[in-house]
Amino acid sequence: TKALEHYNRSLSVSRELGFRSQEAGTLNNMAVVYLALGETQKALEYFSQSLSLTKTLGDRSSEAVTLSNIGKLYSDLGEKQKALEYYQQSLSLSQAVGDRSAQANILNSLGTVYSELGDRDKALEYYHQSLHLSREMGDRRGGSLTFNNIGRIYDDSGDKQKALEYFNTALGLSREIGDRSGEATILKNIGLVYLKSAEKQTALDYFNQSAIVSRAVSNRGLEAVNLFGMAYVKRDLGNLDRALKDIEAAIEIIENLRTKIASPELRSSYFATVQDYYKFYIDLLMQLHKTHPKSRYDRKALEASERSRARSLLELLQESNANIREGISPDLLQQEESLQQELDAIEKRRIEAVTSPNPSQTKIDEIDKQRLALLQQYQQIQTQIRSTSPRYAALTQPKPLTLPELQKQILDNNTILLQYSLGKERSYLWVVTSTGITSYELPKQADIETAARDFLDAITNPVVRDFPKRVAEASSNLSQLILQPAAAQLGNKRLLIVPDGILHYTPFAALTIPQLAEQNTNNFLILQHEIITLPSASTLGILRQNYADRKPPNQTLAILADPVFSPDDDRLKGKLTPETTEKLQSNNLGLNLSLRTSDLAWPPKRLPFTRQETQKILETLDKLPAISSSNKLDFDASRTNATDGSLVNYQIVHFATHGIANSSNPELSGILMSMVDDKGNLVNGFLRLGDIFNLKLAAKLVVLSACQTGLGQNIQGEGMVGLTRGFMYAGAQRVAVSLWNVDDEGTSVLMQKFYQKMVQEKLAPAAALRAAQMEMMSQEKWNSPYYWAAFMLQGEWK
Repeated sequence: TKALEHYNRSLSVSRELGFRSQEAGTLNNMAVVYLALGETQKALEYFSQSLSLTKTLGDRSSEAVTLSNIGKLYSDLGEKQKALEYYQQSLSLSQAVGDRSAQANILNSLGTVYSELGDRDKALEYYHQSLHLSREMGDRRGGSLTFNNIGRIYDDSGDKQKALEYFNTALGLSREIGDRSGEATILKNIGLVYLKSAEKQTALDYFNQSAIVSRAVSNRGLEAVNLFGMAYVKRDLGNLDRALKDIEAAIEIIENLRTKIASPELRSSYFATVQDYYKFYIDLLMQLHKTHPKSRYDRKALEASERSRARSLLELLQESNANIREGISPDLLQQEESLQQELDAIEKRRIEAVTSPNPSQTKIDEIDKQRLALLQQYQQIQTQIRSTSPRYAALTQPKPLTLPELQKQILDNNTILLQYSLGKERSYLWVVTSTGITSYELPKQADIETAARDFLDAITNPVVRDFPKRVAEASSNLSQLILQPAAAQLGNKRLLIVPDGILHYTPFAALTIPQLAEQNTNNFLILQHEIITLPSASTLGILRQNYADRKPPNQTLAILADPVFSPDDDRLKGKLTPETTEKLQSNNLGLNLSLRTSDLAWPPKRLPFTRQETQKILETLDKLPAISSSNKLDFDASRTNATDGSLVNYQIVHFATHGIANSSNPELSGILMSMVDDKGNLVNGFLRLGDIFNLKLAAKLVVLSACQTGLGQNIQGEGMVGLTRGFMYAGAQRVAVSLWNVDDEGTSVLMQKFYQKMVQEKLAPAAALRAAQMEMMSQEKWNSPYYWAAFMLQGEWK
């Protein structure tokens, strides 16, 4: 803080005197201090200001330094690909200006990122280049850092002696130059070597030394790492109570650091890097529960599971109910509006460039570069809005529900909660009723994953999915692992399931009823239970708060279906120029990134049954009085119509089109709308996840009757960061999604039955989906789970 006071004075003087170069350096230094203090969001803001100034001044050396610092920030948050981009830009600039010291540092950082990505050979290659430069310059600090990093590579490879040799060389150098922060890191790494070789007391001594130095230099993150290491050793030495104190202290530090990150994407990525802390904490509590069954450690473990998985989603849901723009400076709002206009304009320019008679790839690449830069500025402005909004600041950090709160607010006598936590050594299931809690130890994560993958393959693989015995066998195997221990408690009750890991992708409806698991017939779970999944149990509490006083919209249903995106679509006859046809055919529309992790072929095929699906749904509704609907088909199933604000007037919003789930970058996930207007012009037809977050909805239900829309990036802390999160943020009480690419005609039949049960028979959406699935199951053509089990309901069950 003293350093910050000094830098603030320096910043004021620099600005008064117009010393812009000094101003840029001070901004960068302030960001570095904020980063060390765990104020990540503030650090990013100051780095961005510094970067902008150095670019304006043409100061390439300083620009390289700031780029490298931003790379480190993203690396620390777990955003490794972003980190590589910034480091590579920094390296190029450093080489251009001949700054060998900077090159050595960046090479070291690149080595670290590649090491964390599992590419040890590439990591060693960068480290040795860095070490060579450090030796040439006599740079002991840089040398210490690189010796430490090479030690880590050998430690990961299991070469204890070589690892200790490099670590001890690094430790000597850091002590020679008085680098206490470096010393703390190396002490921790030596502790890890001894931990792996089962020399536990020695490991504990090193962790303790490192923790003392970390505290002295105010490195809270490293202090947490050491506390975790100490907890791990004490647990293995049988001292569970002391281990518990250490891991709780570590988690408190992590939570306090994490709450200072305002951007939701950064927050969840950072948290995913410390999921091991929570998994260890849960396992430790459950081991204590074994030895002290009356001390309620199982309750504490369930609440820890809720804390670990729910934080980011809860924060987003609370924020979605707050007008975060309230009380924000007009200047910030003006910047946001201006950037939004620039983004819209550049999107238009790109479409024009792509569809021009002689498109220039150089020009398109340049536009893409500008678009990316604008997008990053826009994201930063939005983060500042969140940070400076008094209403946002007033939103205290949400606290996940305790067990009594869960029982009172979420459950009733006919509903039970099944919450899973998968772990390396063993997994757990908590079964919570309105009056009690029971916990079960399950097999380790790897065993459950094998059975779950086999089950998914049996249902979705065209070769085996129509063989009931094969499906029943795979279903039974998984059911035995994850449901059988709790079989006696299930009865015929409604199941609220909070999955973990691969279980997010598991169609629980098609699991075999545990008591009947050996019979290998169609005794599926859905025959006895209504099933709803949740990202966390607390999510439901927040959703209910959000819509408690909300008036239901006055119109019933909005459908957007059967859009136009394929050049051979009959609806485009005589409307397309050869150039537009070529663009549609080759997907030169900026969707390549989104499609990278999708199995959707390009150009996507028209989904003919979505039209039939829509007509059948409307026929079902037309028979009823006081039903009002909006039906946007063909060219009208457009991004423009989805985002114009009119959807807030509908109780149900139904998308019947292709969905894309991008597992690497969830922000590239989205829904395909019409790519062409009624005159044959290309339009922006991709409703990205970012667009969905900004929709204004008051829907009791959003239906994504599309392909694989339930699959988003499995960021561990909050399950799938998929489209469901976006729609809940936008105001939906519940979302019906599919887990895999569903047969189009089968989807159409299921949806028709679903609406019939929901609107005509007035069943709640969860009960309606179950009734529709059971009816399909009874028909020979559709009785394979492949046709009916892909759809699941997330959110409110009432």
